[in-house]
Amino acid sequence: MEDNKTSLQQDLLEAGVHFGHLKKKWNPKMLPYIFAEKKGIHIIDLNRTVESLEEAAAALKHIARSGKKIMFVATKKQAKDIVADAARKVNMPYVTERWLGGMLTNFSTIRKSVKKMQSIEKMLGDGTLENITKKERLSLQRDKDKMEKVLGGISQLARLPAALFIVDITNEHIALAEAHKLNVTTFGMVDTNSDPSRVDFPIPANDDATKSIAIITSYVAAAIAEGLQERAQDKENEVVEEDEETERSIKSLEADMEDDGRRGSRRRTKDNTGQPKRRSAAPGHGGRKPAQKR
Repeated sequence: MEDNKTSLQQDLLEAGVHFGHLKKKWNPKMLPYIFAEKKGIHIIDLNRTVESLEEAAAALKHIARSGKKIMFVATKKQAKDIVADAARKVNMPYVTERWLGGMLTNFSTIRKSVKKMQSIEKMLGDGTLENITKKERLSLQRDKDKMEKVLGGISQLARLPAALFIVDITNEHIALAEAHKLNVTTFGMVDTNSDPSRVDFPIPANDDATKSIAIITSYVAAAIAEGLQERAQDKENEVVEEDEETERSIKSLEADMEDDGRRGSRRRTKDNTGQPKRRSAAPGHGGRKPAQKR
């Protein structure tokens, strides 16, 4: 376990995760996560980064295993592609273009826009709009492309996510505020200019360098993938248990039917012992012989 931590710490060091911002830009609440200052730049304590990253990964794994969704949020240029790729690999929603105000707090309206986008996409694909002019078709295509750019990452999100993973919580302050309002659990990369108390699971790290963003995001995505795999295994085990229970029930039913059959056979044997059966009395005569006519 210690070797794994050392290896992870070395990887983080090589990715430049420890480089913070200039001292004059720091947030005093980041003091517990700062190791030292070098040439006017704060250096992040990688021991704290490893601890925070493992804690966040364990929590994300648990959320994924429970079947809930985790939304990835990163709209800064150097993080967009990295975060979108990681989210797609684990089939999670993501926002990498622009955070629309109300994306969480006004989710029902956002869902309507998503349905409109999907409706246009369907009509363009199945030939429903064959009779419209070329200009109208191009206009619809442009509308669809615009919506796809902003809403494409959340098109399969039917309900509010259980958690948000954010790269640069200062840059994504609107998303963070909406998550707080709805009590959505938050995970975030926090640099030395951020307030770590604003996130439930802060991960002290350089949130500007692509290598730093990539290694943290990959670690998080791997934890989510592990949780999803365990969920699939749990479902498989449930199916096996249900099959075994059904098999036991069938065997029990067959055994009961066998017992009933044996009891019925014994009753028939007693009825055929050779003893004459008593003739039942004719109805209405009480068992007496009819009187003879004189």
